[in-house]
Amino acid sequence: MSALQFENKHYVVTGALGSLGYTLSRRLADAGAKVTLIDLAQSIQDREPPEGSLLLGGVDLTNESAVAEAFKTANAKLGAIDGLINIAGGFVWETIIGGSLKNWDRMYQMNLRSAAVACSVALPYLLKSEKSAIVSIGAAAAQKAGVGMGAYTASKSGVARLTESLSEELKLENVRVNAVLPSILDTAANRADMPSEDFSRWVKAEELCAVIEFLLSDAASAVTGACVPVTAKV
Repeated sequence: MSALQFENKHYVVTGALGSLGYTLSRRLADAGAKVTLIDLAQSIQDREPPEGSLLLGGVDLTNESAVAEAFKTANAKLGAIDGLINIAGGFVWETIIGGSLKNWDRMYQMNLRSAAVACSVALPYLLKSEKSAIVSIGAAAAQKAGVGMGAYTASKSGVARLTESLSEELKLENVRVNAVLPSILDTAANRADMPSEDFSRWVKAEELCAVIEFLLSDAASAVTGACVPVTAKV
């Protein structure tokens, strides 16, 4: 549960049925927030939305019209929107030799375009709030790409540049824009993909959520344009 309180706040979380998105959504709801969960998936077994929240499944976050309709529904059902957390995304490890350029397009669509579309659609709502915030998920690996990480890190580097540019665009407004740059997250999927790794060195979902919650909160009222590394013991 979050140590911060978010009563009367309404947050939209994209990729909300994934491991991180679902953990954050539940923590925000437990802290008093109204939460709209948006995901491409319609539902996931054992991931019921928190009580009082709104689940909008089947939303293609790269489709501006679909996202606009989702935000319109969220605003109508749960009221004014105070924040956006861009968690939707994906990962691929693939070298240029033997790889497919289609995966560069896919990573752009999943990681960068989804965030840009959500930000664009959310801004008219966020600008009406007295204090609002956007937090996006970048990647620590984007600071220096390793072998096979080109497509993924290029898209996540774009998320960082989107964060910096948008924060400058809005610096005289009431919308703060930040990003977190995690290393490997400790999820069931990552453990299955990398069974020989030392899981104790990975970032726990709850640890990353705590940083996101800080950036959403009034405690971070002077923080905008930051790309915050969250790298545990890497």
